[in-house]
Amino acid sequence: MGLFSNMNKNIASGSGVSYLEISTSKDGAEYTFLLEGRLDTVTSPNLEAKINEVIDDAKKLILDFAKLEFISSAGLRVLLGALQAMEDKGEMVIRNLTQSVREVFDLTGFSNLFNIE
Repeated sequence: MGLFSNMNKNIASGSGVSYLEISTSKDGAEYTFLLEGRLDTVTSPNLEAKINEVIDDAKKLILDFAKLEFISSAGLRVLLGALQAMEDKGEMVIRNLTQSVREVFDLTGFSNLFNIE
């Protein structure tokens, strides 16, 4: 069967499945996105689409990662795109980094790019 046969069974049975819930709130031109789950290759297009819906009107974009379990390079790319889009328009803030997500930010240097609260 091979060394990784059990891992494949676990993924197929539901563990490791990508999911991302995005809750959005608005206060004037301030948009807050609460993310729960995994921001990865499968789910990052969902966040990108949500951000693109509001980016023209946003003066402040807040991403709350209190319930974000994982972020991949695809998720980081979406964040970088949002940061660039907000550059001349207003402010982007990332709040409540979980330990695992903070480690990715620290390792990639993203901690120095973003306003993290």
